Amino acid sequence: MAHIDVTDNELELDSPTLVEGLPGAGLVGKIAADHLVSELDMTYYAAVYCDGLPPVAVYRGEDSTLRPPVRVYAAAEEDLLVLQSDVPVSPSSAPDFANCLTDWLADNDAFPTYLSGLGDQKEGTPEVYGVYTGAGEARLDDAGIVPPADGGVVSGPTGALMYRAERVGLDSVGLVVECDEGFPDPEAARALVDAGIEPLTGIGVDTESLVNQAEDIREARERLAQRMQQAGDESSEAQPLRMFQ
Repeated sequence: MAHIDVTDNELELDSPTLVEGLPGAGLVGKIAADHLVSELDMTYYAAVYCDGLPPVAVYRGEDSTLRPPVRVYAAAEEDLLVLQSDVPVSPSSAPDFANCLTDWLADNDAFPTYLSGLGDQKEGTPEVYGVYTGAGEARLDDAGIVPPADGGVVSGPTGALMYRAERVGLDSVGLVVECDEGFPDPEAARALVDAGIEPLTGIGVDTESLVNQAEDIREARERLAQRMQQAGDESSEAQPLRMFQ
């Protein structure tokens, strides 16, 4: 049965913000989410057993513990949750996954922040734009995050999450960053953290390592990007909306 299993019931959160880090264009969401988990030394909080996820187990170096491929981490002091994923979610199964996760967010009064890359649009410093559902507009305004200049579509699992949030009236925001679509883009992930997540949450983390170690990060994420391409399925991505073309 699809569910999310909280593993740390002693950790107390009060209307937390959740940052979603599913793999997508440029792997920007995953890189940003992984960085937050590491920099804030976040606690493993919940296992995600939603439909649409591959039945695999993952392990870390120098650690024998097996865990599910999609997990939620928490930082109680910052009232923050991060969805971390080591596998791509199949877009064909994304609606079931989105329903499962969205129901859990609503039940736990969590405010989701969805992350997506706008591929093949980057020139110079990546720009970060904001979209919203429900009452999320006020959060964007307070953070000074502007809407995209042109219309577009967010596809893949992150798009399914945004669609579900809009459909059920869940307050949320989505951050869209210009990125290199074909390769892991640590620079765009850094922009997400500095110009998006920090002003939205008031939580600041050092992001210099995302640039200083950009090459290492690219190599570490390259195999995941290749797996996503070989799967032949559409990943999460923001795309310009070209009407009647």
